[in-house]
Amino acid sequence: MKAQLQTKPVLGTGIYTMSDIALILGIPYAKVNRWINSFWDDRFGSKYGYTYTWSVDLTKAVNFPTLIELFTFYQLSLAGVSTRELIRAHEILSKDHNTSYPFATKSILEGLRTDGKKVLFEQKDNSIYSVDSKKQFKLQFVKDFFKNLDFDSDLLAIRYWPAGKDKSIVCDPHHQFGQPVIEGTNIQSETLFRLYQANEPVEFIAQLYELPIVIVENAIEFHKSAA
Repeated sequence: MKAQLQTKPVLGTGIYTMSDIALILGIPYAKVNRWINSFWDDRFGSKYGYTYTWSVDLTKAVNFPTLIELFTFYQLSLAGVSTRELIRAHEILSKDHNTSYPFATKSILEGLRTDGKKVLFEQKDNSIYSVDSKKQFKLQFVKDFFKNLDFDSDLLAIRYWPAGKDKSIVCDPHHQFGQPVIEGTNIQSETLFRLYQANEPVEFIAQLYELPIVIVENAIEFHKSAA
């Protein structure tokens, strides 16, 4: 069954404003804003007959699958794939795999490759084709970008580890509306970072929240790099 688009907040699916997306994914705000409006709401939304966003405090917000789609879009863009190719790949993969979130679906993410120009897709038989109308076979590909995601039984992304799974910061829509938190808690990593910015010692912050010092340091490092 095709994944349903979400046009309003639903508990457990996350709420991410433009600023949240820019922080978590490390994408410039202006680019997030342009992509959301031009592609997800306009190009993709009009094609599927829905909108991917809703309004929150004078800005737009999206759910967790859309957040991950933006991450995928951005990574392939950094690899050199043009926006035109990304849009075409999204539309073809959505149709071929019957999902509104192709760039957040495990079976697709595992097979995504690129040669720096085209979006490539490796099938289970190890054959590789370029995701365009011709589906021409290619031989070159790069490793995927998606080792920091967890998936549910329907193979849709459900958690993202923005600093890597060796750290303790996770975006899980079931905790704090999907904002970055310390694994296994509802403590937002930004809360720890704000205390650090207020010149509180790392040791004090760790003791205050009963956390290992290294976890507090992870949170500080993450928000420093995202600033």
